[in-house]
Amino acid sequence: MNVFRLSGDLSHVLSILILLLRLITTRQATGISLKTQELFLLVFVTRYLDLFTTYYSLYNSVMKMLYISSTAYIVYMIRYKEPYKSKYDSSQDSFLHWKFAVVPCIVLSIITEVIKHEFEFIELLWTFSIYLEAVAIVPQLITLQRFREVENLTSHYIFLIGIYRALYILNWIYRSYYEPYYRHNWIVYIAGVVQTLLYVDFFYYYVISKYYGGKLTLPS
Repeated sequence: MNVFRLSGDLSHVLSILILLLRLITTRQATGISLKTQELFLLVFVTRYLDLFTTYYSLYNSVMKMLYISSTAYIVYMIRYKEPYKSKYDSSQDSFLHWKFAVVPCIVLSIITEVIKHEFEFIELLWTFSIYLEAVAIVPQLITLQRFREVENLTSHYIFLIGIYRALYILNWIYRSYYEPYYRHNWIVYIAGVVQTLLYVDFFYYYVISKYYGGKLTLPS
């Protein structure tokens, strides 16, 4: 495992821990998108079905179970547990994620598998998870745009999620140069670049706010 993948994984784990810390310390879910968390949970569940079929390493298995369980718990907290349920503003988290994220990604993944002539159910779900992860953050970014002023821990969470994806792009570049049997996957590359680009605007305002020591405020 190279330093870029390890750093990316640690950034991802840290982002989830920060989001949990934010929920527990503030005891409210204002500014958090439940729909983004539901999309991430769907990404992890459909991608990591190989937990039941293939063993790669203890590290690999632990990380997969951590992503699924922690994200499922976040969804449970916001949707069912008080006081988070009452402090979640669904009117600001109104992106139609099933209609405009899940369904298009299902269609796109089916088309991809047909083109590849490899219509296997597990492979179809994996491809779907790659496409869905690329757009899973969209409801959260829209929610923050509506609130404009972003709480510190929430901004750290989104920043680390974006850093995780950027580090994985460096991981792919590194592996293509130093692993002779590395297999390129252009679906992963394109989805990863799209996902990273979605964070660029947020990164800019995040860095500016930290540089000047002010609170992160997004433009209307």
